[in-house]
Amino acid sequence: MTGEYLKRKVDIDLLQWKDVENRKPLLLRGARQVGKSSTVRELSKQFDSFVEVNFERDDLKHNVKAVFERGADPKRICNELSLIYGMPIVAGHTLLFLDEIQACLPATSSLRYFYEEYPELHVIAAGSLLEFALQELPSFGVGRIRSLFLYPFSFDEYLRAIGLNMLADALQKASPEKPFSDTIHHKCLQQLSRFVLIGGMPEVVATHAHGGSLLECQQVLDDLMLPLYNDFSKYKERVPSSRLREIFASVINQTGGKFTYAHASQRANRLQIKESVELLELAGIIYSVTHSSSNGLPLAAEMNTKHRKYLPLDTGIYQRFLRLDLGQLLSFESLQQVNKGTLAELFVGLELLKSAPSTNPTQLYYWQREKQGSSAEVDYVVQCNTDIVPVEVKSGTKGSMRSMAQFLSEKKYSYGIRCSMENFGMFQNIKIYPIYAASKIGK
Repeated sequence: MTGEYLKRKVDIDLLQWKDVENRKPLLLRGARQVGKSSTVRELSKQFDSFVEVNFERDDLKHNVKAVFERGADPKRICNELSLIYGMPIVAGHTLLFLDEIQACLPATSSLRYFYEEYPELHVIAAGSLLEFALQELPSFGVGRIRSLFLYPFSFDEYLRAIGLNMLADALQKASPEKPFSDTIHHKCLQQLSRFVLIGGMPEVVATHAHGGSLLECQQVLDDLMLPLYNDFSKYKERVPSSRLREIFASVINQTGGKFTYAHASQRANRLQIKESVELLELAGIIYSVTHSSSNGLPLAAEMNTKHRKYLPLDTGIYQRFLRLDLGQLLSFESLQQVNKGTLAELFVGLELLKSAPSTNPTQLYYWQREKQGSSAEVDYVVQCNTDIVPVEVKSGTKGSMRSMAQFLSEKKYSYGIRCSMENFGMFQNIKIYPIYAASKIGK
């Protein structure tokens, strides 16, 4: 990604971590190409020196893995890295960045010793396939490592990236009790239509923010999908990459509905499909939405993992994978006309994930009536303070609310939320949020 750095929500968390006294090594977690390395390099400007170790790129040239394989003494490690990279590593003045750390398990294990023996040094680690390494280290760093989770750009981050800070600030203040004027609402809808097409992958947002056309953004999306597939081959020891591609394609095609194993593959059995889905989720390429009976808090207490939906990590990748016609998409302003609401439901789910604190990722839930023959289903169920609130996504300005009514009647909850192309508003016991304001739900 070239050009000026585009600010992220996680930047604030990184600055706070930098200044805290009892600091733990920081682990940045998230899928490939969501901006982990860029955010760390931006933070490095706050330091006198910056040493970046990339275990995938640097090992052939510098044999950096051997530095960590010889033992976990942090000061010895720093002395050797300082000589290799020709940069001083001084506590309080240097940021040490261990990138693609999943490629070196001893380095991952060493992080706990940085906390115990050299806490004065600022250390950040990151890796796209980090969750796989952590599975092999079951007692890894409990209480000694702090994690931050990073996703593609949210709608708020996108607005700020393209210079619409005042619109983003206004969106933060709006509510069902304080709706926008029709003019501002329409402006937000226009930006929403643009954002769901290009998505939130940092390189695509940067291309758009720096003057690139929508066609150029589509080309960048194509380029990003190639390394996504290349990553699949890294899981090959456990699952053939061809099967992972097939299951990812099925997740894309089944977005918006319960994931059905029978529709996922003609060649793989249920166990193989399940393992593939788990790997894709570990890599941050898909996110799960799990059924919860939703009779009380926590929602996880009554979840049923046999009933799950899955969301691909980005609306831009989703539409590009399906090869939706860009010219046709641009000729409509309503998501209802784009693809019958699936894109709207995907966008809302992703915004709910991105709006959670970076230190505490949220789990998404939905509800369906468990009575046989019933088709009642609520797209998302969220916790708002101590309330359980159903969220229905409507891709237009109209639509039946029968499932919402059934949920509220059956559970005796006080209100629900309709997320649609309408302006903010209230209707009986329903709060209306525009789709572009999904990140405000639960706040």
